[in-house]
Amino acid sequence: MNKVYPDARAAIADVIKDGMTIMSGGFGLCGIPEVLAEAILESGAQNLTVISNNAGVDGIGLGRLLESRQIKKMISSYVGENKIFAQQYLAGELELEFTPQGTMSERIRAGGAGIPAFFTKTGVGTIIAEGKEVREFDGELYVMERALTADLSIIHAWKSDTEGNLVFRKTARNFNPMMATAGKITIAEVEHLVPAGAIDPDHIHTPGIYVNRIVHAPDAPKRVEFRTTRKRTDAPIPAGTGEEV
Repeated sequence: MNKVYPDARAAIADVIKDGMTIMSGGFGLCGIPEVLAEAILESGAQNLTVISNNAGVDGIGLGRLLESRQIKKMISSYVGENKIFAQQYLAGELELEFTPQGTMSERIRAGGAGIPAFFTKTGVGTIIAEGKEVREFDGELYVMERALTADLSIIHAWKSDTEGNLVFRKTARNFNPMMATAGKITIAEVEHLVPAGAIDPDHIHTPGIYVNRIVHAPDAPKRVEFRTTRKRTDAPIPAGTGEEV
């Protein structure tokens, strides 16, 4: 079976539909599937529920889908860098399910592993636990959290072979590997595409069995969320050069 598609539009064409749940990998702007997100934007699909640690930033990644109002609900951990996100939520135009970051990660991992729910101490005694089952184990209280799965997972990888065996690079190995396992269909955009067998099996992070479709995106944007620099200072003139200070 050929998993490689000519572009992102072709990869999602017969998959994307209104009202579906989508997992989108990445952390901030690191490892986000921006090429696939843009294809979803162009598809015009509406009333989407998106599971993502955050929602990019204004004008980039999922931020573009918020601007176009294609997202009905976000399940997220951190949303502090997106003004559009905050505006829509505060105006009652966007549903939001806040989840502690570690809990969200485990909910996705559990979904991929076929585990329907688990208990955690995180959130006990807070609004996170409201409406959820709380149970005592060994004298400690734990709140039950349901696993997360999706109709579609879109992820970004550094390298893939044509069978979909993925390698992630550094911080981009964040939510991407676990989201690849938790989607009914997983589409990966990859920077480097190599023949099957070209990747050392010991270097594979996500086996190709979890990946349904591949898009080669060699020119995928690599953005810096916060560009921090210091002012340039003129170097002191070495003594004895005869130059004026």
